[in-house]
Amino acid sequence: MAFQSFINRLRPSKKRRVAVIGLDCAAPELVFERWADELPNLTALRQRGAYGELESIIPAITVPAWSCMMSGKDPGTLGVYGFRNRADHSYNGLSVANSTAIREPRLWDILSNHGKRTIALGVPQTYPPQPINGEMVSCFLTPGTDMDFTYPPSLKQDIQRWVDNYMTDVKGFRTDDKGWLLEQIRTMTLQRFEVARQLISRSDWDFFMMVEIGVDRMHHGFWKDMDPTHRKHDPNSPYRDAIRNYYHLIDREIGTLLQHFDDNTAVFIVSDHGARKMEGGICLNEWLIREGYLVLAEPLAPNGSPQRLDQLQIDWSKTRAWGDGGYYGRVFINLQGREPQGIVSPASYDSLRAELASRLETLGDEHGAPIGTRCFTPESLYQQVNGVAPDLLVYFGNLAWRSIGTVGWNTLHVFENDTGPDEANHAQMGMLIYNDPQTNLGGACLSNMHLMQVAPTILKLFGIPIPHDMQKPPIEIIASARA
Repeated sequence: MAFQSFINRLRPSKKRRVAVIGLDCAAPELVFERWADELPNLTALRQRGAYGELESIIPAITVPAWSCMMSGKDPGTLGVYGFRNRADHSYNGLSVANSTAIREPRLWDILSNHGKRTIALGVPQTYPPQPINGEMVSCFLTPGTDMDFTYPPSLKQDIQRWVDNYMTDVKGFRTDDKGWLLEQIRTMTLQRFEVARQLISRSDWDFFMMVEIGVDRMHHGFWKDMDPTHRKHDPNSPYRDAIRNYYHLIDREIGTLLQHFDDNTAVFIVSDHGARKMEGGICLNEWLIREGYLVLAEPLAPNGSPQRLDQLQIDWSKTRAWGDGGYYGRVFINLQGREPQGIVSPASYDSLRAELASRLETLGDEHGAPIGTRCFTPESLYQQVNGVAPDLLVYFGNLAWRSIGTVGWNTLHVFENDTGPDEANHAQMGMLIYNDPQTNLGGACLSNMHLMQVAPTILKLFGIPIPHDMQKPPIEIIASARA
């Protein structure tokens, strides 16, 4: 295998190839600034190529960000607003947005239709795997590797030979057992890159893409140990260098992949969003109850444990709005004629949303200081609004604060996550590095790049017509380099 890779380098293919290495949640300030001198492979790619911040979609979360990147279409068009979405307008119907939720063609679909051979490894929202012209290994949504998680199905046996107990994710990554977590993430990452090397070495391909979810898991598990400004930072933590060392590992593994690419392979390093410290959580439904928008049929038990809304009796005949937790807040209006027991008249819908947005944006921290919350309506963000969208999307503290959906905290501000330990939130800006061995862009620092520009840029590099319904143009300096 190593000898064949060496031969491939001596006799590079004449055809155009593109490789995308996705690092979920990778933070541009860490790669471009803080640790640039310690990441020789990423820095070398930048210095000869082009790079810059890559603006994410709203909401800036893994699902649906990678599908937006690969389709060139926004969450509203895809009808996916997070990992879990309302399946209908009932009060409790939720569905997981796996690959079957995506009905728009993604890059590998378009390339397959043009005869291009694709390898897709670990790209979010690829479980269950779909047929493509090439090979696919599904993502962190895979329930377990006892399931069919590859296309073709026989690829599963190959992976089992290459690595022991292949991991699609670290199940239970929100844990206080940080030693276990660190070892699990490192093992998963080493496995993913080994599978990547095997896949690209053994067959011909035109487009290769992998996404490593471990960066995201490291940030959520160890950000407070790294960040001296975090309210929970311990300067003596044994894990203070955990994220730094992990970035070193990622850089080394990327270096091993680069050795397998010939001189006609353009390389993208991308992240779907960035990361930032989590200041705490805003108890969205607690606030809605206190302000009379959400009414419980029975009072909460005093000194009880926090509960999810689906564990409570809600008086829908008096409830005007309710919310959901996560990295961003979702507010839903109990609209007449839409929800089963809707009471808000269509004529009052816009004014109620405006009222909620105005009041939520003025919520401060635990001391009343402004935090800069931003609220959005789906129709102001998206070209289409498909599926069941939140009526209001809320960035508490512009993503410095998490939305807490459970109730029973007896406070609006908490400093723990109701779904398990988590010390980081997402940031709107991810990153992009582009490098083509045959084109020296001189380390150009690019601005105003958007995640939905990646797919049309790659299509233009291949000389394939860009579908008219992709919502952003190619990144011009890249697409023009060797179009």
